[in-house]
Amino acid sequence: MPRKKKRTWGTGSVQPSGGRWVARWRENGRRCSASYATKELAEEVLAKILRDVARGEAGLSRDPKDAPALCELVKPWLARRQKTHRSYRSDKGRWTLHLAPVFGKLRPGEVDAASIRRFVEGKLAKGLAAQTVGHCVRLLSTFFSDVVEMGHATANPVGTLPRSTRRLYRSTYDVTSTPFLQTLADVRRVFLALPEPVNVAFAVGAFAGLRTGEVLGLSWQDIDLAGKKIHVRQQMRDGALGVLKDEEGRIAPLQNSLAPILTAYKLATGGTGLLFRPTVADRGGRPDLGTAPAFMRPHTLHKHLAKALKDCALPSLTWYESTRHTFASLWVMGGGSIELLSKILGHSSVAVTQHYAHMKVDLFAESAFCTMTVDLSQPAGDVVPLTQVSVPFGPTMAKPQGDNAPKQLSLIA
Repeated sequence: MPRKKKRTWGTGSVQPSGGRWVARWRENGRRCSASYATKELAEEVLAKILRDVARGEAGLSRDPKDAPALCELVKPWLARRQKTHRSYRSDKGRWTLHLAPVFGKLRPGEVDAASIRRFVEGKLAKGLAAQTVGHCVRLLSTFFSDVVEMGHATANPVGTLPRSTRRLYRSTYDVTSTPFLQTLADVRRVFLALPEPVNVAFAVGAFAGLRTGEVLGLSWQDIDLAGKKIHVRQQMRDGALGVLKDEEGRIAPLQNSLAPILTAYKLATGGTGLLFRPTVADRGGRPDLGTAPAFMRPHTLHKHLAKALKDCALPSLTWYESTRHTFASLWVMGGGSIELLSKILGHSSVAVTQHYAHMKVDLFAESAFCTMTVDLSQPAGDVVPLTQVSVPFGPTMAKPQGDNAPKQLSLIA
């Protein structure tokens, strides 16, 4: 009896099973199989799979039912995100509070446009702000990009959302309604009402447009009094120095109004280390080890600002509105360039800075009011019958007859 020919390792096999033909092969060290109606189809598919495996490509697509639940996939994703994204805490909070209860137990293939719409409508019905819902949807989209890359899903379901769903979580916040200190006289009043060094920190924010963390992270080596420049290189966040929000340093002009304030402050403090050091009101550090907080707390700034605004009989504003937003608003109202303002503020694009464009006093030039000139006033005077008006007709001009002849002519006296 002839011996059965031994198949070559790695060529797979096609065997009958329960009336169907099963193709078996190895991929990445795993045993894989799939059944087909005929032997010819099974051999054809097996040959294609083996060619793809030889080229380093995947064989059969994964069964969506075998994919882990999103609550399992999100753990390593958030762990990687913690090392690369400064918004990690916000992202983890949005997942835990909003996304996990709805999508956590689902597999990637079970999330579709309909389930996302139900999520959006449910959150809006509970009173969650449209802007927050939008942040959650965008976070889900970022997460699914990683899920697709890992092979657990074939497409990002957020990318298939129709326009009607996207409109639901469009932000309704009116950027033109953000308050600020309306005049430089108000800025001066607040500065004089603040104690030192909070007043100097306020002046830096209001005349250079720095964020709160950037102000508290300034050191004297960042201040170029002779060159009239402020080098913004780092910020204070969570009690430690870190990279900027946009991860790129920038230079802000040192305004003539701010220069003498910083010069006098440098002489008073010695001009070394951080500009703004913790005050007595700042609590933190490790008292048991005899250590003091390393930075002035933002809470200290907010507390003193609230009192100063109240003493000056001005509306209640946040530190951001009183400093950074005030700087940008007064810059535009003073005729400053939007493009240059975008660089000073460290915005990702000029489109973000355009939120302040509505404050330009010369937004519409005089020529914009004269592009459509027409007299729309009502005719005045009597209506004179045409028979009483002598209308000359030339030798080549035919006099209108019949229904085409005008009956009367309106004259404006």
